[in-house]
Amino acid sequence: MKKLIALLSTTLLLSANTAYADECTLNIDANDMMQFSTKTLSAPKSCKQVTVQLSHTGKLPANVMGHNWVLSTEQNMQGIITDGNAAGLSNHYIKPNDSRVIGATDIISGGKTTEVTFKTSGLTAGTDYTFFCSFPGHYAMMKGTFTLE
Repeated sequence: MKKLIALLSTTLLLSANTAYADECTLNIDANDMMQFSTKTLSAPKSCKQVTVQLSHTGKLPANVMGHNWVLSTEQNMQGIITDGNAAGLSNHYIKPNDSRVIGATDIISGGKTTEVTFKTSGLTAGTDYTFFCSFPGHYAMMKGTFTLE
């Protein structure tokens, strides 16, 4: 009987933890080697908004090896990067009020964390969107795919 009670308690505890997990908040790391910790991120299509938390696990300052997380369509990525380079570090390498950007964090230095929350109402479930770092030259290695499932 004690084993059954222990098993039921463990099952209920695991179920409770799963039920309270926030599946609309995603975490990703970036490092001094110009790498994101993953090349794919996804969230359920039931999410009305998604929060992406970016942690820079490196040690270098933002002006040397800063990172951000930017979401757009694949077609818009290069234009956002080109305009972002002209906008400079003070604008986090994103042109102010760029309508092609779905969501973007600030550029952060090593040891820092930032986040962005964006609405999913304009996104199409099952469509691949592109996330990348807009710091000059980083997008070549630091990009991946975001999908609403």
